[in-house]
Amino acid sequence: MSKQHTSSRKTRKIAAIAAGALVVGLGATYTLATWNDSEWVWGGADGGPGIGTERFDVEQFTEGAWHDDETNPGGALDFTTAALALTPGDTVYAPMSLRTKTNSIGGSVELQGAVAAAGVAVEDAGNELWDAVALSVYTSADATAPSCSAAAVTAGDWTAVPGIGSSPLGTGATPGTGAQTLAAATTTDPGAPQHYCFVIALPDDAQQVAESAGVDLQGRTIAPAWEFAAESD
Repeated sequence: MSKQHTSSRKTRKIAAIAAGALVVGLGATYTLATWNDSEWVWGGADGGPGIGTERFDVEQFTEGAWHDDETNPGGALDFTTAALALTPGDTVYAPMSLRTKTNSIGGSVELQGAVAAAGVAVEDAGNELWDAVALSVYTSADATAPSCSAAAVTAGDWTAVPGIGSSPLGTGATPGTGAQTLAAATTTDPGAPQHYCFVIALPDDAQQVAESAGVDLQGRTIAPAWEFAAESD
């Protein structure tokens, strides 16, 4: 083999090695870089928010209309004027109802003990009349409320609220024993109502008992208020 040919082969070999070294060198350089491609997600569906809270909203039917009254004294129970003219042995009745508002989930409600109505002036020093009257409360889940009357109560159209039954006015339902259901509403209609019938009586012997303690119940006034504590399911 000629010297020239040998030299040519060495030249090509060196060139090939050099080229290989160059490729390796470039490859090592590019492995230090990366392509970036981020992906995002969000909590939503159909173009709107995908996370939110349910609504629990209750309203009452008193004074001839459905409305909200979330602070004491709230809506007025209509015992009629007879409630201001009680004599021993008299009983007065007043209806009211509760329901969930449109778009509300369901829940339960418990009647709490009577407290003084905020901002209402009364004449009952010593709370003697307050302690003398007896309270009963009845409930019904019928689509239409039964008559809130002695006849309907006697006929069994109403069910007594547990924890309240001819009890002193200041005694309310014991938490956990007197809950009623508030049905869930729909997107177009309120929930089915839960009805109540409040019954207040002045016992036959109320004046005699009071007089034995040196108290006269005549001419006194009281203004009890009740909270319906509602809780969502």
